[in-house]
Amino acid sequence: MSPHLLSFPASYPVINCRVLTAPPPRSFPSTSASLPPLSSSSSSSALQCPHFESCSGCSHELNLHRPVVVDEAADFFKSFGVSDFTFDSCRLWEWRCRAKLAVRGSSLNPLIGLYEEGTHNVVDIPQCKAHHPNINACVELLRKGIRQLNIEPYDEDQWTGDLRYVLMAVTTYNTSLPASERYRNGRVQVSLVWNSRNEKSTNAEKLNELASFLWRNGGSKSKVPLIHSVWANFQTSTNNVIFGNRWRHLLGEREFWENVGGIDVSVDPSSFAQANTQAFENLLRKLQKYVPYGASVTDLYAGAGVIGLSLAATRKCRSVKCVEINKESKQSFEKTVERLPKLVDGSISWHQADTSVKPSSWLMGSDVVVVDPPRKGLEPSLIDALQTIASVERKERRPPSESDSPEDKEEKRPWILRAREASVQVGKDLSSETNKQLVPKTLIYISCGWESFKEDCKALVANKAWHLEKAHGFNFFPGTRSIEVLAIFKRGPRVQLKKKKTKKEKKKRL
Repeated sequence: MSPHLLSFPASYPVINCRVLTAPPPRSFPSTSASLPPLSSSSSSSALQCPHFESCSGCSHELNLHRPVVVDEAADFFKSFGVSDFTFDSCRLWEWRCRAKLAVRGSSLNPLIGLYEEGTHNVVDIPQCKAHHPNINACVELLRKGIRQLNIEPYDEDQWTGDLRYVLMAVTTYNTSLPASERYRNGRVQVSLVWNSRNEKSTNAEKLNELASFLWRNGGSKSKVPLIHSVWANFQTSTNNVIFGNRWRHLLGEREFWENVGGIDVSVDPSSFAQANTQAFENLLRKLQKYVPYGASVTDLYAGAGVIGLSLAATRKCRSVKCVEINKESKQSFEKTVERLPKLVDGSISWHQADTSVKPSSWLMGSDVVVVDPPRKGLEPSLIDALQTIASVERKERRPPSESDSPEDKEEKRPWILRAREASVQVGKDLSSETNKQLVPKTLIYISCGWESFKEDCKALVANKAWHLEKAHGFNFFPGTRSIEVLAIFKRGPRVQLKKKKTKKEKKKRL
């Protein structure tokens, strides 16, 4: 499908985005065009989903290419001196590569979908326009298996039944196919959330039967190979927590890989991954341009370190430190590091730590700091550390005293020692050689929560410790009010460029 270049009226802010002209069932175009007025593309960028009225997944049916919040974002950034805000509308349909779906109803009439807004009534969504087509195909295969094998969906009122939820994740990693065909032929990792303590429970036989049915009809040797692997998660809690702590690989490939940001990334079912793989790829490629070659980078809220490792590979970073509080991300980080290009020779480390505790210790010694916090935004202590970065710099410049000598301070605090044990170091440890007086010059903020980002942005620039230099938006969740923001801050106040004098002004002076 070819892109259509659309004119942009002068009354709108200058925003670049990608627009798709129609939602064909299995077409995966990549187009780019200037953003049109709302009315000019409302029909060609409509959701056209039969589940829209009842499903809580999407809140906007028209103008998927430009959520209403985009205009607000453009005005907000303009008030901080950024007049060239861009917005990438990304793929508008069939974009979701990761879906958590509730399973309710009965074995004869299973409902697989999302809760209706404000209720615990599940809406069946077999024709979801946001899902990758192979997720919808696997949902139908699962529905068939539930009926044939008499699997009982979970009953929230009675706490009975077998199958509570299903997590479906698409991998488009397949080097045997041309790059243009990989997305369309993505395979699905199916994780069944089973209502039992473990694989030895009384209903475990049903779990194995369902897994075998899925693999037999959708696995690698089936007529239509849809399924990458089948996993089980065991959960008996009566609260609203979807997953339990126990995971088991049942069938298919154990390792799940995706290629984003120029590297192969390992993703476990239990670890976080972006639902919109292609939009995340677009964001990473844009982000990489703001990191100088050979920089020292700290990646906070790093997860499995995808952003930091992507920078290590593409920007030849001297050092990359990934800091994450969730210990489950460590295994994915280690697997991803093993697949990094051999030319990556910088110092790379992953640390299990809470960034809200002594955050300045992570900031110092880096040229660039990347933050990708949850929807609630940055921790207050981290904002404070970033605000006072200038005073931190002055403090670090004082000559070291004898009491600062590491030989005089043997670390004995058990929580610090445990944290060190949880860390991973790849390549030479440059911490002892790093210039501890080095203060970050660039702050790269990735936000999935627009309201919290606005507050954090105001706080960061309030005392002129930082100024906003660039901002970009990405349509990670078409059909919703949400946008993903990539904001680039530079240390210190904004430097106002002097206007060049016109010929008339020069003549007047003469």
